[in-house]
Amino acid sequence: MGERTGKTGWLEMVGAMAMSGTIGYFVIESGQSIWNVVFFRCLFGAMSLLVYCGWRGFLFPWRFTTRTFLLSLLGGAAIVLNWVLLFSSYRLTSISIATAVYNMQPFFLILLGIVLFGERPTRDAWGFIALAFIGLLLVVKIDPSGFSLTSGYLAGLGLALGAAALYAVTAVVAKHLKDLPPHLIALVQAVLGTLMLWPFADFTALPAHGFQWGYLVTLGVAHTGIMYILLYSAIQKLPTTRVAVLSFVYPAVAILVDYIAYGRDLSLAQWSGIILILLGSAGVNLKWKLGLSEPLRPLAARD
Repeated sequence: MGERTGKTGWLEMVGAMAMSGTIGYFVIESGQSIWNVVFFRCLFGAMSLLVYCGWRGFLFPWRFTTRTFLLSLLGGAAIVLNWVLLFSSYRLTSISIATAVYNMQPFFLILLGIVLFGERPTRDAWGFIALAFIGLLLVVKIDPSGFSLTSGYLAGLGLALGAAALYAVTAVVAKHLKDLPPHLIALVQAVLGTLMLWPFADFTALPAHGFQWGYLVTLGVAHTGIMYILLYSAIQKLPTTRVAVLSFVYPAVAILVDYIAYGRDLSLAQWSGIILILLGSAGVNLKWKLGLSEPLRPLAARD
């Protein structure tokens, strides 16, 4: 039974990450402004999650305290803005580059740990951060004669980094909501996103073709509703290390989709940078050892 559960969790995690890797394609092909894309993702996502939560009996009785509801709203605001920044980055850089830079998120988690919880990262962690930062510099394409950056490219990189920072905020908030069904939290956050972005959505420039509506519905129902259901189900079945390893299916699929759909050619330096970022992220997530340091401990514990 345990083996079957583990295999189911593995399939669910791979499926969720593979779906996540195709998000950029649907965002671009929808032909909509970023505000419209995120608004409709939240709207259709909320509708699908409402059906699922109702079916599972999560809606009644009310499960939130004032504190957990406010935390859910905080996490929701962060994740919605995360989508706005990341999707904007796709169009200014590319799906591949934005996704690679977005995978700097574990390092923002470390920074938040220092600021909020007084954690002291190990030298090994700093080593992997340095590795990923070198990768980031390679991805940026620094020319010896100066910055040879196309218009908006640097802004796109900054947006992807901002999205990673916001994701870290969401992850920290989620740690304080462990007693709540994650699907219910996702529903609250999708409803919040719909309300947040309603004033920014341009209803005079809605999709003119049915297939564009199809992309938006897919982003909401599949990439939000179904994906979150698969993801949270997998997390409940798999050990943390396996979840961390399988998470790298996401950038691999995103880079593959970018190449197949748009023929994005990356330079050798950029490929090297992406590999370094992913290695650095894996090292932090899986707590690999470089033989540099002692275990993590709170700053308050120092003599």
